[in-house]
Amino acid sequence: MSKEKILLAYSGGLDTSIIIPWLLENYDCEVIAMAGDVGIGIDRDVLIRKALNCGASKCFVEDISHEFITDFVYPTLKAGAIYEGKYLLGTSFARPVIAKRMVEIAKREGCSTIAHGCTGKGNDQVRFELTIKALAPEMKIIAPWRIWDIKSRDEEIDYAAARNIPVPVTKESNYSMDENLWHLSHEGMDLEDPANEPDYQKILKLMKSPEEAPDQPTYVTVSFEKGIPTKVDGKEYNPVDLLKTLNAIAARNGVGIADIVENRLVGMKSRGVYETPGGTLLYAAHRELELLTLDRDTLHYKDLVALRFAELVYFGQWFHPLREALSAFVDYTQQTVTGDVRMKLYKGNLMPAGTVSPFSLYDEAIATFSSDEVYNQNDATGFINCFGLPMKIVAQMKKNNGLLE
Repeated sequence: MSKEKILLAYSGGLDTSIIIPWLLENYDCEVIAMAGDVGIGIDRDVLIRKALNCGASKCFVEDISHEFITDFVYPTLKAGAIYEGKYLLGTSFARPVIAKRMVEIAKREGCSTIAHGCTGKGNDQVRFELTIKALAPEMKIIAPWRIWDIKSRDEEIDYAAARNIPVPVTKESNYSMDENLWHLSHEGMDLEDPANEPDYQKILKLMKSPEEAPDQPTYVTVSFEKGIPTKVDGKEYNPVDLLKTLNAIAARNGVGIADIVENRLVGMKSRGVYETPGGTLLYAAHRELELLTLDRDTLHYKDLVALRFAELVYFGQWFHPLREALSAFVDYTQQTVTGDVRMKLYKGNLMPAGTVSPFSLYDEAIATFSSDEVYNQNDATGFINCFGLPMKIVAQMKKNNGLLE
């Protein structure tokens, strides 16, 4: 009988480098590795060679950066979804696009099982496995961190050294990092104590700290069509190059650092530092355009939707029917979110510097403090009387019962 084929979500990092030999040692199997390039420019030949040297029979390196931006980042951006007010979901929506391609390759290669290197304490195990369950319910899943005897990253390093497997970390510097075109996350080591201020000189990889940013502000104009960014300073870009361009602009101005103590799905709090330069800029610009083009009721209700949307993404429920339904609502709201937003970037700060849209709901003739013939201020008297009537009735009841002095 042929050996069982296991597809491994492979990055070439510490976890997945040792999982290949661990699987071979503990299962009668063939290991096929797959790496999803979500915009970090993986050296395909180097990664394939490393996976094969670790014992994999094959290694696929898939460029899914365009799909990542258009099918996962843009729907979340349009929703305005931010987890717990600070996290722009960089790892959260990268996992389902990787898992989706894993399922496609696993089916094509005749694999019966998919393995991943996520720990039993984190969110990513849920994100990978819920995607697999949604797209291939028949597929078995192996999560070594939940069943092997290794208990720490130091023990992983020892395991790799015993098998002559080179890994990209040491015991002295082993931050847990996840990078894609949208962001770079940092967890572990001194960051595990929320009382410690991050050493940005040591941590930041994508961007300058605000202190190191230029002493003069930078202005940039982002153009949107139906909530989707299409141009930077009047020049049209494809989705990947547009984000790369905004990443560079925001990064050199120190824009996009988030230091977060967040609530993981599994119940614990964790602390991380996120670099999200271009994403931070896009979220701010998109919000400015919505403030100009959406009516009050739709905007306020959409804010409620954004909260739930962020939870669904963070919890790994990208392919949940509710997320898909909320995206349909969001897409409807974005029909008039078209225009140009000028932003001012200065030493970590991000400020609006002018917004223009053919669908603007701002009417200067009505809003002006100068004399006008459009708005009859006397109309406000009847409006306030009707709007405040329920409150007046409650107050009268309280007064009649001695509850109001």
